[in-house]
Amino acid sequence: MKKGQSLSEVGYQRLERKGISRRDFIKLISMTCLAFGIDPVLAPKMADAATENLVKKPIIWMQGLSCTGCSESLLSSLDPSPEQILLDVLSVRFHPTLMAASGSDAVDGLNECIKNGSYILVLEGAIPTADPRYCMVENQSFLDLFKNAAAKAELVLAVGSCASYGGIPRAGITGAKGARDILKGVKLVNLPSCPVKPTRLVGTLLYYLSNNALPRLDEEGRPVNYYRYTLHDSCFRRLHYESGEFLQDWNNPDTADWCLYEKGCKGQETFTTCGGDFWNDGVSFCGFAGSPCAGCSQPEYYDQLAPLFQNPKEVK
Repeated sequence: MKKGQSLSEVGYQRLERKGISRRDFIKLISMTCLAFGIDPVLAPKMADAATENLVKKPIIWMQGLSCTGCSESLLSSLDPSPEQILLDVLSVRFHPTLMAASGSDAVDGLNECIKNGSYILVLEGAIPTADPRYCMVENQSFLDLFKNAAAKAELVLAVGSCASYGGIPRAGITGAKGARDILKGVKLVNLPSCPVKPTRLVGTLLYYLSNNALPRLDEEGRPVNYYRYTLHDSCFRRLHYESGEFLQDWNNPDTADWCLYEKGCKGQETFTTCGGDFWNDGVSFCGFAGSPCAGCSQPEYYDQLAPLFQNPKEVK
């Protein structure tokens, strides 16, 4: 760093090299402010604070029992992409899917980062507890490896339903659990949905890096501002529900936008902003694509909200 040059200036220069202008970054911070109910006037100051941390904060991304869908969701986002922020600007030391290193080189880098501490740990996928052989990393139990990494992390982010509460892997014999069932006394934020919404992941990270504090969480460990209301509250099909218009025939174009409640939609009991925060740069979400909500941001997902297409009143 040159004499008289601030760390934030260096950070903005690094963002520019990665194709992210200061204006775009402040726009991203402004969106974070809106999501968390912060006056957008503070966005420039928050951007400066976040930039200082962006250039020095290591990230370890661990994958347990998962389909890698959360990583795919992250890589599919745009303008500026969270992929650019997380993987290019932050110092991602370990990511099983994306890192170039492999074998002992990758494990040595992981162990060195854990030894030094002061990093953010991201968990994707559930953690098997019934038998260590269900998920091993370089002859180590994933459960032990994750607990060891979490012990020295300054923050743990459980991204996606599997990492948060066990998700679909709970259907098997692995004893799959979410991070909250494994960790005690660790700073943990759950960001459930299947897959994770990139805007929530990046927004939570930027809030933390800007304020050196966690956003307000609900009783399930989720940021309140992303999970305050039910999907039903913001669903574009809501007026049809109020009018008693429920879809019965999937092939009838005249009723394609009618309420999906009687086709199994769990939107009335699912806390999420999906109805106003679409995936893939605002392209779509489940209900917009014609699928009933499966309740994937809830701890009860999947078993207590199944079967998918059955009327919720009939689900025991």
